[in-house]
Amino acid sequence: MPTLEHHNEVLVLNLGEGENRFHPDWIASVNTALDQAEQTPGPRALVTTATGKFYSNGLDLEWLMANADRYQDYVADVHHLFARMLALPMPTVAALQGHTFAAGAMFSLAHDLRVMRADRGFWCLPEADINIPFTPGMAALIQARLSPQTAHEAMVTARRYGGHDAATAGIADQAVTEQQVHPTAIELARSLAPKDTATLGTIKSRMYASVLEALRAQEGPFN
Repeated sequence: MPTLEHHNEVLVLNLGEGENRFHPDWIASVNTALDQAEQTPGPRALVTTATGKFYSNGLDLEWLMANADRYQDYVADVHHLFARMLALPMPTVAALQGHTFAAGAMFSLAHDLRVMRADRGFWCLPEADINIPFTPGMAALIQARLSPQTAHEAMVTARRYGGHDAATAGIADQAVTEQQVHPTAIELARSLAPKDTATLGTIKSRMYASVLEALRAQEGPFN
């Protein structure tokens, strides 16, 4: 399960091992960690990463199929997590050490910056291949954080981007070796930690007001 560690002014949220799918318990643990991060006094910035082959493989479709009666609440919780990260009142950096797919890819886009492993691992929005349309909130998030051409290609073709291609397309801010993913993300976060949190939170909330409104509308999934 997700855990939060303190490295002076940089907080590191490890999303866990395995596929790190968006199970309700996993979402709750991430929210608890974000509560702790927001309550930490002084200059601070957040890095998210994971352990192993995956950063996150997206929605927990197996749980969702078994709990169809909780469909609406589940998607609302996913949207809430995206919105919370997008407007989090501190600098955020996603250290993508492994595969980053579907809702995991969207979660990475809600961060301010992304550092991706160059040699292995893919970033992908596979919805067009698995017959799951993006919700309006999800589409708004992707289109706000990527260039129009990249958003179109990623959403319509379900292309799998390696690290270098992701950096060229503007999905990742940097593509580095496996050994450099974590330290590069830490240093980026540390350089931004002195930013005033209240000011940063206001800037993000105003910059992405329409996206936050779409995510918080809690519309039903895949409509």
